[in-house]
Amino acid sequence: MKLKRPKVSVIIPVYNVENYLRKCLDSVINQTLNDIEIICVNDESTDCSLNILQEYAVQDSRIIIINQKNSGAGAARNAGLKVARGEYLSFLDSDDFFELNMLEKAYEACSTYNLDFVVFRSDFYDNDTNTFIPQYDTIRKDLLPRKKIFSYKDIKKDIFNIFVGWVWDKLYRREFAISNNLLFQAQRTTNDLLFAFTALVKAKRIMVMDEVLAHHRISLQSSLSRTREQSWRCFYNALLALREELKKAGIYEEIEQSYINYALHFSLWNLNTITGSAYKKLYDSLRTEFFQELGITRHDRNYFWNKGEYEQYLKIMKNECVSDNSRNDEPAKYSIIGAFLKSLINNGLKYTLFKAKYELFNRWIKLRKSFSQ
Repeated sequence: MKLKRPKVSVIIPVYNVENYLRKCLDSVINQTLNDIEIICVNDESTDCSLNILQEYAVQDSRIIIINQKNSGAGAARNAGLKVARGEYLSFLDSDDFFELNMLEKAYEACSTYNLDFVVFRSDFYDNDTNTFIPQYDTIRKDLLPRKKIFSYKDIKKDIFNIFVGWVWDKLYRREFAISNNLLFQAQRTTNDLLFAFTALVKAKRIMVMDEVLAHHRISLQSSLSRTREQSWRCFYNALLALREELKKAGIYEEIEQSYINYALHFSLWNLNTITGSAYKKLYDSLRTEFFQELGITRHDRNYFWNKGEYEQYLKIMKNECVSDNSRNDEPAKYSIIGAFLKSLINNGLKYTLFKAKYELFNRWIKLRKSFSQ
């Protein structure tokens, strides 16, 4: 008997997340869209994560557990892709969680407009304070084309800054992913950039949903920068792999300026958000190798859209950015948020101020209505 094809396959790599896994799974099994399969890939967890998966699988037959030797989230997602049967693909990190209507809304948009993928908004969830922190630049409205359904050809400039190069704020058509051989890099971090940006340039039908439907957990207790100390080259490997894909597709020369601008942006983001000994290693590698290999050193100031990033690049090349050892104990959360705020100042401050004023105005209107009732 042929099994019915689910509408969405949700793929969740799982590694030592016993404190957060239940909230993640609850946000998926309680989705308003019921016709889904939930593929959990246990990456040889050493805590109680597997026990939690097995407990949930007993209660919900839609959960499929795959066990693999510890190989990282990229390999885990690829393992999930091999068995996924859904019309569409959703990827969720096991310490993050969705709004309960995310799959229904994203699936409805994809199926209605025959999309290759849809993008929706996300925010930060501060695990220490249980508060949500808005992220206005995960979708750059100032770069979006005016068309509702678009492709990269409709984006006038800065193609790779229009979205963030992660996958959990998107829903992908499975046949689109398979036909374009979209896969994740088997590396410790930045393993989804290649998938996300290859999809961006190969998709013919993309749409944006201006609504927060996913929440990305951040925490003082688990320092992202410290874990990235062991994998500080991964972002560079991802950028090189993306360039190869663009060349294979025969579109690199067409969008080279967007690629090089993004390569500079992402290189500086990684430098500005890393701590400890890896900061000096990355700083020296950028100055002596990475910037040149990525093609950044071949261009002058006029080639770059973000002048603030270009100025920092010049300082690094002149060896004027001093590495401060006091950064070792700086919490990663504040590094990330600091870089996020710097990005807003460089790229979207006017939009952010408008958004803040708009939200305050709406709150004032609601307050007036409540008093008049």
